[in-house]
This record gives sequence, structure tokens and C-alpha cells, in this order.
Amino acid sequence: MILPVVKLGTLALRTACKPIANRLKTEAGKHPRFRQFIMNIAQTNHRFTTQMQRRIYGHATNVEIRPLNEEKAVQAAADLIGELFVFSVAGAAIIFEVQRSAKSEARKEELRKQELQAMKQKDEELEREVEVLKSKLEELEQLTKGKGLGGIFNFRHGHDNPNAQAKAT
Repeated sequence: MILPVVKLGTLALRTACKPIANRLKTEAGKHPRFRQFIMNIAQTNHRFTTQMQRRIYGHATNVEIRPLNEEKAVQAAADLIGELFVFSVAGAAIIFEVQRSAKSEARKEELRKQELQAMKQKDEELEREVEVLKSKLEELEQLTKGKGLGGIFNFRHGHDNPNAQAKAT
């Protein structure tokens, strides 16, 4: 019952984070301080990615990299913030799911250990019972040695009992 609710909640969270990310993108460019901050992030990201691309393609890396214009920088940073938000929410959902699954597996493992312990205990009890039965069987065998069937069942013959003879006459 709880599993479908958790899965549904995770899916709803992922779906809801995309409009929130879009809202972050639009609001990011409107506030002056935040706008300057994200422009700096965008310019740094632009320089880094351009240098990496130049190294990968074997071009000169000592060439000056032209900065992005203000609108492109704001748009690039807003996109980056939106994607980071979506990625963070998805990552948090995955971490939550993994932890929940690990707890479930730990509970199952504990139940398996308890069942195994109960089976071992039952096995030990049965072993003790078998040993008791073996000892009783040995006692019976010792008692019956040399007596035959008559000694086992304590049959009394008519000539052994004087009262039986008196009643017969």
C-alpha cells in the first residue's frame, strides 16, 4: 500500500519541479543583485566550457575568449539554475528511494535471520527429543534382554499363580 503512494509522490514531485524551475529562470533575470551574480556564474561557465572544447578539438587555448553579452549570460545562467534545480530534486528523490529500499531490505533480512534462528532452535529441540527416545529405547532393550516376549509383557501363566488354580477347581 505505501509503495504506490511513495512512487506516486516522487513522480508528482518531479513533475512539479519543472514549472518551479521555469519560474526560477524568469525570476532570476529580474532581481539586480541576483542578476549580476548569475551573470558572473554564466561567464565563468562559458570560459570553462570554451576552454574544454578547445582542448578536446586541439585548438589553441591561449586565445582570448569573448564574454557573452548580458542577455545571453542571464539566459544561460537561468537555464543552468533551472537544470540544477531539476537535477537536485531528482537526485533527492533517488536518494530517498534508495534509503527506503535499503531499510525494507534490512527488515526482510532481519525476518529471515529470525526464521533461521527459530528453525535452528526447533532442530535442537528435535535432536534432544531423539536423544531422549534413544535412551528410553536402550533402557527397554536392556530390560528385555534374555527375558523374551514374556518378560516384556509380564505374562503370567496359570501354574505360576496359586489363586488362579484354586478358582479353576
